[in-house]
Amino acid sequence: MNQLPLTVRRAIEITGLFFLGWIIVLGKGLLAPLLMAFFISIMLLPLFRFFRNRNMPEPLAIGLSLLAMIVVLGGIVWFFSSQISVLIRDFPTIQKNVMNHLNALSAWVGSKTPFSSQEQVNFVREQSNNLLTYAGTLLGGIAGGVTGTLIFLGLLPIYIFLLLFYRNLLLRFVFLWFPRENHEKVEEILREMQVIIKSYLFGLLIQVTYMTVLLGGLLMIIGIKHALLIGIIFAFLNLIPYVGALLGNIIGVLLTLASSPEIWPIFVVLGTIAGVQFLDNNILMPRIVGSKVKINALATIVGVVVGGEIAGVAGMFLSLPIIAVLKVAFDRTDQFKQWGVLFGDERPSRSPMEVPVLRWNTKAIRQKLEKENEIEPTDKSEEAGEKK
Repeated sequence: MNQLPLTVRRAIEITGLFFLGWIIVLGKGLLAPLLMAFFISIMLLPLFRFFRNRNMPEPLAIGLSLLAMIVVLGGIVWFFSSQISVLIRDFPTIQKNVMNHLNALSAWVGSKTPFSSQEQVNFVREQSNNLLTYAGTLLGGIAGGVTGTLIFLGLLPIYIFLLLFYRNLLLRFVFLWFPRENHEKVEEILREMQVIIKSYLFGLLIQVTYMTVLLGGLLMIIGIKHALLIGIIFAFLNLIPYVGALLGNIIGVLLTLASSPEIWPIFVVLGTIAGVQFLDNNILMPRIVGSKVKINALATIVGVVVGGEIAGVAGMFLSLPIIAVLKVAFDRTDQFKQWGVLFGDERPSRSPMEVPVLRWNTKAIRQKLEKENEIEPTDKSEEAGEKK
């Protein structure tokens, strides 16, 4: 491969990436639950090892780990549904508040524009009919989406069980892909991937918990209705980089607007969300997740959009850990290091056009850039004592 001309090698890389993307698009129905199961199985490994160290049979240890996951997810679903039921009970009040806000908006529009109230009503009625027509065309897609979600949820525990049960076989399969002299580097990559995935996903789980408690608790103290519902919706949407925070703000404003006859709670909600998000981004999350791998904003946004196009919401959630895993693999290979640089946030303070040493592909340069950008090197010893 290295004997080929540079242009040919790059053309082969681009072609390979194209076909890889094509395969992912064609097989998204299979790959989305499989990838989700892979990441969840990594999270369940410590619990599985805990049961195995107490001489439990392997299938029983896996089953108990799955049961613990189901209990946690069931608690989240129960909490969310209880908040939704409170919202449904307040529907008459919400309907009244919405009408008051619409009347106030109509009066303001009438005072600023030549449109009369009747013209505004006709416009709203026309747009409502268009919206209903559009919603009708989406019903079939929604039904298909529900079916796909049920299949996804049904396959998930099966895949998790099988991935944990056959983990040693799968590891042997991975090692057999590479010559024996590269096995040490492959082991390093696998251990580092495990550290990254565990720290990232456990960090997100902790983030959802404290964001719900912190944001929901503050809004509840202030006196905002449906404070906990706003908190849990924002906490989960915030897991989607950039896009999720915007959607969370919009939903928080809409819920507040519908639940209150006044306008001031909207500014309180937006201010509280902004304060909690600043605390999360700059103090809490960096300490919890750490900074072993940083993905730059451009790669993050493109990854979220591409993941959403391929696998919907699940793809948006999975995009960042997948990019992080790919970056770890690319950084440890000679042929694909440039792709690791493209994904990462090891930004040079000066241009490689001015400083030729920044064009070099050496470990010393990478470590220097990591230090400048406050990126911690992954500690391999963290996993060294664990059994596979």
